Amino acid sequence: MIFESIAVGPLSVNCYIVACEESREGIVVDPGGDVELIAGLVRQHDLKIHTVINTHGHFDHVGGNRQVLADFGARLLIHQADAPMLGRSAEVARMYGLQGDNSPEADAYLNDDMDIYFGTCRLKVLYTPGHTLGGCCLYFEKERKVITGDTLFADSIGRTDLPGGSHEQLLNSIRTKLFTLPDDVIAYPGHGPQTTIGHEKSCNPYF
Repeated sequence: MIFESIAVGPLSVNCYIVACEESREGIVVDPGGDVELIAGLVRQHDLKIHTVINTHGHFDHVGGNRQVLADFGARLLIHQADAPMLGRSAEVARMYGLQGDNSPEADAYLNDDMDIYFGTCRLKVLYTPGHTLGGCCLYFEKERKVITGDTLFADSIGRTDLPGGSHEQLLNSIRTKLFTLPDDVIAYPGHGPQTTIGHEKSCNPYF
């Protein structure tokens, strides 16, 4: 499996490009901006991107959706609870003094335990609300990797003081959906460095 990470946009979101080595079919997760950098990695690996996935609907994670979808002719997936945020991302960005672009509507919705295939690769959607109403993580069981968006960070968790956030719900999501994964699973968050599930279970100060 091809697995690339690149920090993009004004808030340095970790955008992930994941693809099957055999078929070159792939996905882009959280294209928050700097689409030319994302496109460069796609071209470097000669990939066919057919799906864009947003782990949640905050403007810094969806800011490049429109251009990426247009460039690659891909479909867009997000949880239905966060779908209303897509059309307000530019407005929210301006509230923080930043430029943003509204996203097109989703083509379909993520659901808990949903499987998504590309080539020989498979990911399972883990519904993990708490940072937002529709937050999701993406688990690659065979490769022992999980993209955690803004649900879980290295030695931290996502903020819960924004609309739709719930501290209690976020902790429950992490305990029941992420901390039940094997300890050696590498967690790739929406911001900052990677970590492991085992490390977070034993060292994360919020637990």
